[in-house]
Parts: sequence; structure tokens; C-alpha cells
Amino acid sequence: MFKILKVGVLSAILAAGVFNYSAIPDEGMFPLSELSKAGLKKAGLKISEKDIYNPGSIGLVDALVQVSGCSGSFVSANGLIITNHHCAFSAVQLASSPEHNYLENGFVANSHEQEIEAKGLTIRITDSYEDVSKEILDAVSNITDPVQRIDIINKKRVELAKQAESKDPSIKAEVSEMFIGKSYVLFRYKTIEDVRLVYIPRQDIGEFGGETDNWVWPRHTGDFSFLRAYVGKDGKSAKYSKDNVPYQPKKHLKINPKGVSENDFVFILGYPGRTFRHRPSQYLEYQQQFLLPYTSNLYDFQNQQMMLAGKDDKATELELATRIKRNANTMKNYRGKLKGLRNIDLVNTKKKEDAELTEFINKNAELKAQYGTLMQDIDKHYQLVFQDAEKEMWYNQIYGGIRLLQAARMANSFKEALMQQGTANNRQEMFAKNVENFKKQMDPFYEAYNLNVDKSIASYMFAQATQLKDGNALPFVANHRFESADAASGFINKALDETALKNKEQFYSQVLKDAKTFLAYSDELMKFQEELNKEMKPFAEEQKRREGNLNKLMADYVAVKEKFQSKNFIPDANSTLRLTFGNIKGYSPVDATYMEPFTTVRGLIEKGNSGDPEFRYPAAIKENWLSKNFGNYFKKEINDVPVNILYNMDTTGGNSGSPIMNAYGELIGVNFDRAYDATINDFAWNEAYSRSIGVDIRYVLWIADKVDNAQFIIKELGVRN
Repeated sequence: MFKILKVGVLSAILAAGVFNYSAIPDEGMFPLSELSKAGLKKAGLKISEKDIYNPGSIGLVDALVQVSGCSGSFVSANGLIITNHHCAFSAVQLASSPEHNYLENGFVANSHEQEIEAKGLTIRITDSYEDVSKEILDAVSNITDPVQRIDIINKKRVELAKQAESKDPSIKAEVSEMFIGKSYVLFRYKTIEDVRLVYIPRQDIGEFGGETDNWVWPRHTGDFSFLRAYVGKDGKSAKYSKDNVPYQPKKHLKINPKGVSENDFVFILGYPGRTFRHRPSQYLEYQQQFLLPYTSNLYDFQNQQMMLAGKDDKATELELATRIKRNANTMKNYRGKLKGLRNIDLVNTKKKEDAELTEFINKNAELKAQYGTLMQDIDKHYQLVFQDAEKEMWYNQIYGGIRLLQAARMANSFKEALMQQGTANNRQEMFAKNVENFKKQMDPFYEAYNLNVDKSIASYMFAQATQLKDGNALPFVANHRFESADAASGFINKALDETALKNKEQFYSQVLKDAKTFLAYSDELMKFQEELNKEMKPFAEEQKRREGNLNKLMADYVAVKEKFQSKNFIPDANSTLRLTFGNIKGYSPVDATYMEPFTTVRGLIEKGNSGDPEFRYPAAIKENWLSKNFGNYFKKEINDVPVNILYNMDTTGGNSGSPIMNAYGELIGVNFDRAYDATINDFAWNEAYSRSIGVDIRYVLWIADKVDNAQFIIKELGVRN
């Protein structure tokens, strides 16, 4: 199906599936509307493409769900969903305590009554979609001002979504940008608000290998979880209630416990997050020089501080677990991208392609008249971006880094809304109506807050602020006359120490007593947040102007690039439902090394022999393996139970939890990761190194059956053991 691409041939590396072609594409996250052009039957699909998606009829896509930022699929008629362990991680963390540590010990519900609320998780199901590009682009056809253009586009997107929701109140609508400034699609989603934890493997299964193995092959991770969707008795979406009943999906996937073999055709449906393959060389240069190194280094520091805080305190460790995991995942992903960008010299290769594109434009009088300044205009845009990129990095991370600053922003916003009320009585009336909702918005912040961590990160970031010079200099540094990093760090730490916001009970009971008390309260942290907000406002306006300018430039860039390469492109991933396909396949990441596409329980046990705590595993795994208690999950070719599988499908973030299906549309695994070399998939795909990783359904079933005694899962899935 795939041809090997030579590194350096950018038109091959970056080619995004052709819509009008005779050959099968080398990459592609296909929108549902393009499945007939994907070459699925030629690649090995045994069912009809209409069995996957057929407007007006039920297909496999009706079994797909979006689980917050991940994917998942219905696997029973009673709303049972399979996704990744790491996708349910935050909900498991919120349900855990030192007394009931579900993160560490796992959770098995043997009845619907025992299932636990999965706080923070929601389910979205794609109901339908339609192209609304004309409506949006017509609205800006005569607009030249970039700020006005982006404002009108965003306003029109919201307007079209609201119109769709008014016609059908049971759906949530969203207009997604498929190509920047060029094409837009209205998606209608069904939302389920009541989600429950059903079966969560213990941490030494679901996270086996920890950060050591993250983004690495070979893997031996049981990254799976089972959830259940609930609705009201009337079948409509409803908040969590004991009276709710399991949701009955239009379609659920059939499990094939026999799994797959090497070279078998497979495909994935899911909600891939963001890719950036249709961007010019300067965008990649920005990633390589600024965004990727800055963010990964900052998250590394943040995690060191959080791990220190939780080292001797189990409650703190649990509170910070989700934030640490997300940081670590992003950090390793970004460092993998940096490695990939440098290894294949993608920036310079992309520069060569852009130079060829410029020459192509200049040789055609008609194109030159329309796009003659395009490449220079793109370069001018990024020159501005590069000039203050360090300032942008700092501004973008300050609220995520210093959590109490987030709380101060929320408190100041509430105060501002109250101050807009004319009289003291009106302010008190508005306060009384909204204070409980304000507390609900604040509550999640306090669930993962630690003052010492905040102070350490604040010291680090304020010390950074004093080092930014010229166009990147931050006004507050000069305003406060911080002559040293220590002075800046001392200021913010004192503000954090003294604010009432640091103590939830104190803030709620003493400051939020009534409107008068709340409005009278102020401290250095809240004052600084207001100062920072005023400082960031003109920069945010400039960023908006640039966004509007880029919106038009990228629309033209893709349009002329289509002419240059004589083909259309598959749009970059944008969290909308897509299909990708390929084969179970190994690869050679370095000279004289071949990575097999299956790992085994034997390999898991061998890793455990290292004594590294990240490679701990339940004793029951070894006991069952030594006694050859493999059940029906044994794979003869590898003489073992397969654990993880490797394949050359085109995936990215958001595909976590996506069902891996065989040629007959049967579930044979769950996608959860990419190989380290494939983290660069967001910028470029290549058959030689782009590999994704999933957990084999045979390992899921073996763990459920032989290790966790979750027999109800086996039965509900309709699998004979």
C-alpha cells in the first residue's frame, strides 16, 4: 500500500492524500465526506465503505464518541465505552483518595449500581455536518482589515452554530475551520453529560513503563479503560443522577478476540486534534526555535516542583497527578518533535519548497497578478512573530503556570461584573444570584492547587521575565523597577503568601460573605493581575490583527499550492471525525535495528526484572503467564499473549482511545500513542518512521479475564472465554 519516501523530498513527505487520484495516498486523516476517494477497498477493506459511513443510515461512525479531548467507541448496546486509561485518568484521580486510591489500585464495578461518576468527562457524538464555507467567506469577501475579517469570521461561526441549535435544541453545534481562511464545516453533536467509571485497570497495568516508555516502542502498556454513558429516562442528556439509565447507542462495535497479524489491513476512526502540515517554512522555524523548546523546558521544571511537593504526601501526590501527567506527555512530545525536525532538516527542506512555489508563481502571469506578493507577505508576518516570540511564550504560559494568578483573574472578573451594577443593592442582588456559580467555577482550581509549587514556578517565571529585553521586555518589570531576578521573585512570592485566595475556606467564608465585603477586598496579587491584564491587552489586540492577516495569507497559500502540486489536500486535523488506514507493520528507527509489530507478556515481565519502579506489574500477570493460563487470547506466531501493536496509520493527539478495526470493521485494539520518531507527524508524515501504537484487544481481554476477574466485561462484550 505504501511506498518508502526518501527524507528530503518534501513534496513526497508532505503530500496530503489526493482527492482525484488513481494511486492510494501515503498519508491522510480523511474527513467522512472523502471516504469514497480514499482507496479503502484497494487497500484491503472487506466491507462496503457505506458500512462505515452512509448519510441517513447507521454505520460504524455511529459507534464513535469523543471523550473530552480523546476518542472512544461504544462496545455494547448498554452504552459501554472503551477508551484509554490516560483519557479517564483525570476522572479517576478526582474519584480517588488516600483511602480509595483507584489510580493505584484500579476499579472494577460488578453492577451498574457500583459504577462511579466520572467527574469532568463528557461524551460527544457526531450527529451530522454540512459545508458552510460560502456563508462565512461571503461575509468577508469585501473586508480588507485583518482584525475586522477575523472578527466577522468568528462571529459568523458562532451565529451559524446558534442557528443550528435553535432548530434542534437537542444538539450542540460547532463550526470548524478545515483550511485556514478557506473552508468551514458546521458539525452537529449530541452531548452526554452523565459518564461513569466502569472498569479501570490498576496503575501498574494502565501506566506500565511510566514516562520511561512514553512515546517509545517497544511498549507493554495496558492503556485501556471502560466507561458508560447514561441519560435520563426520557433518553435525553441529563446531569448525573442515580435515576438515569444507560444510553443505548445506534451502533456499537463488535469485538474480534482473534486480533490481527503482521501486514493485516487496519483502520481507525477518531477525533485527531491538530496537525500543521499546510504551513510555510517560517511556521516550522517558529516551532523549532521558540515554542517547542520553551514549553518543554518550562513543563520539565514545573513537574520537578510538583513531584517534590508530593514526594512525602500521598494526598498532594494524587491532587497533582493529572497535571504532572499532562505536562510530562506534552514535554516528551515536544522534545520528540524537536528531534524529528532536526533529524530530517524539515525547516530547510520546507524553505526549498517555498522557494520553488515562489518561482512557480512568478513564471505564471495570472498567478503573479493574484499572488505575486504572497510569499513576501508571509515572511513579513513571521518576522513580526519572531521579534516578540519570547514575550508571547511568557504571556501564554503565565496563567497556566501560576495557578493563584488564575484565581485572581477569576475574582477580578467577578468584581468587574458587580461594579457595573449601578447601586449597592443591585450589586448585592447580582452577588447573591451568582456567588454559588462563582464558587463552582473556582472549586476545580483548588482541587489541584499547592502553594509551594505555585511559589516555585512563580519564582522561575518572574526570574525569566527580568531577562527579556528590547521588543520582548515586559512592561511590569520596568514599572516595578525589578533590578534583579531575586527582586522579581520576592515580589510575586510575597503576593502569593499574603493573598486570601490561597485558602479556599478562608476566601469563601470571609471574603465572599457579601458584595460589600468582596468588593472591598484587594491584595497585591489581585492588583498585579489587573496590571498584567492591562499590559497584555494591546499585545492581545496585535495578536488578533496578525491572526486575521494570517487567515487570508494561508487561504491563498493553500490555493496556490494546490495549483503548484496539481492536487487538492486533505485538511489538517482539527478535532473533527476522521478515518485513517494502513497495516500492522514494524519499522527500522536506526541502522541495523528492526522493531517487530507485536510485544508480549514475556517482554513485559523482562522489563519488570530491571527493578525500575516504573516497570512494576501485578503478580497475577506472571503467575498466569508461568502457568500458561492464556485462555483464548494466545497468538501462536509469537507464542504468547500480544500486549501492544504497531502500525503505519496516520494519527495524532486526540486519536487516543480511537478504535483500531480490522478489514471487517471489528474492534481489534485501542490506539494510544505514537513512536518517538512519529511525534513529528503533526508537521510531516513519512512511511519510513511514522508509526502509531495501540493496545491489542487480546491483552485487554486477558487482563480483564485472568487478572482483574472482570467477568461482567467479558460477558457484556459478547466474548466467549
